Amino acid sequence: MSKSQHIKTLGALKASGYRPRSIKLEIRHNLRQRLKNGGPLFPGILGYDRTVIPAVTNALLAGHDFILLGLRGQAKTRLLRALTTLLDPEVPVLAGSELNDDPLAPISVPGQRLVAEAGDDAPVEWLMAEQRYNEKLATPDVSIADLLGDIDPIKAATRKLTFADPEVIHFGIIPRTNRGIFAINELPDLAPRIQVGLFNILEERDLQIRGFPVRIPLDILMCFSANPEDYTNRGSIITPLKDRISSQILTHYPPEARIAADITRQEAWTDRDTPEVVIPDDIRLLIEEISLAARESDLVDQSSGVSARVAISAMELLVSNLERRALATGDSPVYPRLCDLQMLLPAITGKVEMVYEGEQQGAEVVARRLLGQALKKVFDARFPEITKESAAGAEDTGPYTPIVRWFAEGNTITVSDEQPFAGFEEELYKVPGLKALAARFAKGREAQALAAEMVLEGLHQHLKLARADLDSRVSYKEMVKFQLLKPNRGPGRGGRDRGDVN
Repeated sequence: MSKSQHIKTLGALKASGYRPRSIKLEIRHNLRQRLKNGGPLFPGILGYDRTVIPAVTNALLAGHDFILLGLRGQAKTRLLRALTTLLDPEVPVLAGSELNDDPLAPISVPGQRLVAEAGDDAPVEWLMAEQRYNEKLATPDVSIADLLGDIDPIKAATRKLTFADPEVIHFGIIPRTNRGIFAINELPDLAPRIQVGLFNILEERDLQIRGFPVRIPLDILMCFSANPEDYTNRGSIITPLKDRISSQILTHYPPEARIAADITRQEAWTDRDTPEVVIPDDIRLLIEEISLAARESDLVDQSSGVSARVAISAMELLVSNLERRALATGDSPVYPRLCDLQMLLPAITGKVEMVYEGEQQGAEVVARRLLGQALKKVFDARFPEITKESAAGAEDTGPYTPIVRWFAEGNTITVSDEQPFAGFEEELYKVPGLKALAARFAKGREAQALAAEMVLEGLHQHLKLARADLDSRVSYKEMVKFQLLKPNRGPGRGGRDRGDVN
């Protein structure tokens, strides 16, 4: 039975042996216990085991307020919210207290009056851990009243109190989080004069409102998140405030594609009540490579970052496209194809900010180029090298020669994300030697068909084949002839039918 079920008064709380402790000591104690017991400190936070999490752990053991500094989509808010797992399951507060008063040491005037009048019969209620966390997204219109509080003139007039009386204060969100964790996201967006108002909270742990000598000691852990100030045009963190934030911790993107794929697997909504959808690991890594390509591209604004939400949204769109095909064709299970990737562009174009050169080319063109770079990287890592033609004119005898020669004779294939699997497979294997080559690198019909499509895409990326994108259909053709015959299209939807989109 939990304490909240049988401790309802101050007298019962005293008899239970309860001893108050500060929020930072509470977190420190629970963190030490978790470190002794082993296991993950913050379940669900991946890729930070040797970098960010040790730094956060050290800050909490030291009793520091801290800031997480990093680009968007680096799990800063998620990590701050995970701090509630280090709180006690429940703590006692005086019933009806605005400031979550500790029954044994109330800090508000109404709380002190209640204990003085009711004594051991003062009512006690219990706060759950998740109720002790609050956060605020910093925007330029946030005011001191929102965060700290303000004088309530109506209350002062009604009760005939002076403005210097603590009972006329309407408390803001920070004091209402007393004995808990308060986080401010995107701190640089907070106006400098509002940042100044946080000085006393961080240093002296008290409130000062409207210049009146109202001092209320708060027990609170303050946490912040921000993009690096050099990377934002919206504002900066003023130097005195940075000095008062004890620890500054740098976050980062996942160091490798496999960790990023684990994050996407955890976060993306893919477990649906739909026909069976199978996403091979190669496709999961391919989707992560799109984000990695964007983070290295000269066309993308690296100062704004490329969020992990790109891959998460792309994975959800891929599953939706497979679901759509399964319902239309009756295929089950249904596997992804490379031509499905054309339907992932909405997940990329809306989340990747570009520099001037990228904007001139257009968001869709850049997104297709990123797709091509990711495909090329995955192909090069898995399949044999595509050799260059001999300078002496000798014939290339590599594994791709029969395939390239077949297209050079004027042959073409067209695959689509709307074809039933049998039709998709039949179209691919019109190419002589492609099925045998795919069988060397994959097992199972679906995996071999994907490998065959990857071979064609790899040849395109290495300029051995041309590819034309016609909405959801993709055609592979001989390179030189197609380049000579293709029409000269201007910008617009018709410009998508071209062999060099990637």
